[in-house]
Amino acid sequence: MRTVGVEEELLLVDADSGEPRAVSAAVLARAAQDNPGQNVFEKELFGQMLEFATQPQSEMADLGAEIVRCRKEAARHAGEIGCAVAALATSPLPVSPSITVNDRYQWMAERYGIGTRGQMACGCHVHVSVESDEEGVAVLDRIRPWLPVFCAVSANSPFWQGLDTGYDSYRTWVWGRWPSAGPAELFGSAERYHQRVADMVATGVILDEAMAYFDARLSAHFPTVEIRVADVCLCADTAVLVATLIRALVETAARDWRAGRPPLDHSVSLLRLAAWQAARSGLTKDLLDPTTLRPRPAADVVRSLLEHTEDALIESGDAARVEKAVSELLSRGNGAREQRVLMERTGSLQGVVTECVQRTLA
Repeated sequence: MRTVGVEEELLLVDADSGEPRAVSAAVLARAAQDNPGQNVFEKELFGQMLEFATQPQSEMADLGAEIVRCRKEAARHAGEIGCAVAALATSPLPVSPSITVNDRYQWMAERYGIGTRGQMACGCHVHVSVESDEEGVAVLDRIRPWLPVFCAVSANSPFWQGLDTGYDSYRTWVWGRWPSAGPAELFGSAERYHQRVADMVATGVILDEAMAYFDARLSAHFPTVEIRVADVCLCADTAVLVATLIRALVETAARDWRAGRPPLDHSVSLLRLAAWQAARSGLTKDLLDPTTLRPRPAADVVRSLLEHTEDALIESGDAARVEKAVSELLSRGNGAREQRVLMERTGSLQGVVTECVQRTLA
């Protein structure tokens, strides 16, 4: 059974006003004081953000429990200084981002200028174990056309600087401004993958291999593939669904590679359009079908993902749970739809944040 780990970035907000607050250093200090030697929580590019990483898990119920536990621990530490945490991929309320004091982050601020300050967005990164770099690259080549589906499912960033953007995942649009971000071409081998990353670093445009911000990549630190297209999910259950489907997709891709089935040779140009479409309308309209890259109702595309990964889901024991979770998600909508419903109900973006703080811990 492949193991799965999740990294989530959370927004730190004022407990009363809902406005983002640059207090990550204080929250991290309290976490370190509470659990010396443990590094579950980490700083991020901005002081208004906090990241945590789960341990690798093989059972999805255990992964879900750990995500909930980490969210609650983050909320407890933030609460001690009058703040709260919200699983929001962008801040609904206006914010002036505060870049964390750190050599790496300062380099990024100087290198990319105003573009760096516009990157305050929270994602969910899913790590799935692979046996080797060769298997990992074979997986990366075969999962490319399916990644926009995860953007649509997880989309949770409709608001930006006090405005409705018209996007379900505005984070995707923001993240795409990094020079190395987005879908990658077929690599074909681990050697070609590593050479491509080395060539990118050699240009001087990015600092190191950790800044190769492909939608999916080999982890620089773990024997995993890292899928980076998802918004942080409002509900922990959605994060578990995303992680479960990604594991099944990775397993399916590895089996296809071992069976000698080649990857679909879609161009990066078309994959960018598929990603844009997923970010724009989420689950409410069409997505581009991963096989044909032609418009198809979003619900049908999500169902096709279940069909594509069916064998892996059955063997892991996740099929029934995923079927139920997908049905519920398609019925209620993604996080972006939930935020817009909250906006209609409360009449204010502050009300949206307040409600989302509660749902983050549900």
